Amino acid sequence: MPGSAGPTAATTTPPSEVRPRVRRFSRAERWVHRTTAALMLTCLFSAACLYVPQLAQLVGRRYFVVTVHEWSGLLLPAPFLLGLASRAFRADLRRLNRFGPHDRVWLRSALRRDQGPRPAGKFNAGQKSYASWLAGATLVMLATGLLMWFTHVAPLSWRTGSTFVHDWLALAIAVVLAGHIGMALGSPEARRGMRTGQVDRSWADREHPLWRP
Repeated sequence: MPGSAGPTAATTTPPSEVRPRVRRFSRAERWVHRTTAALMLTCLFSAACLYVPQLAQLVGRRYFVVTVHEWSGLLLPAPFLLGLASRAFRADLRRLNRFGPHDRVWLRSALRRDQGPRPAGKFNAGQKSYASWLAGATLVMLATGLLMWFTHVAPLSWRTGSTFVHDWLALAIAVVLAGHIGMALGSPEARRGMRTGQVDRSWADREHPLWRP
């Protein structure tokens, strides 16, 4: 009817203007990422409250903060282990664990700060390196934290070394995690992919040209 197309046209996007999207992450993968991030940030913030005098005075309740820090650290591997039940999560783990010739090209281009296109599959070499480093750092933090927690199972020299490694590795994790968050803030489409599970196809073709979803 005349006039009936007015409101509809104002609220409906023409099919020709709809940008094609592809699925990047499943719901299980997004859950693993969010839960792991929450536990990691809880670990880092509670550690800061234990070591930074100003934060310690502001928060108080040291015993409660210690308990939160210990249990958030112990639970940190749990999302990963539960995520193994997801086929999509296991498939992406295999992709993260495999470095190919194109990854070396990507790393060289990144180190030289080349502005041209860089070859990458679903995950680029930087993301693979970050995931591998963080997984190893988490295991070291868990082992050293357990040695510090159960003081009767190891000699004093082991506990002293564990404390040194635990503290400095925690600082390194904070720096690397800040870099990861900074990279995410600079890529709205990557954040959208982790938030909704889907990304724009043109972005995928540009940033991950070897990925065939």
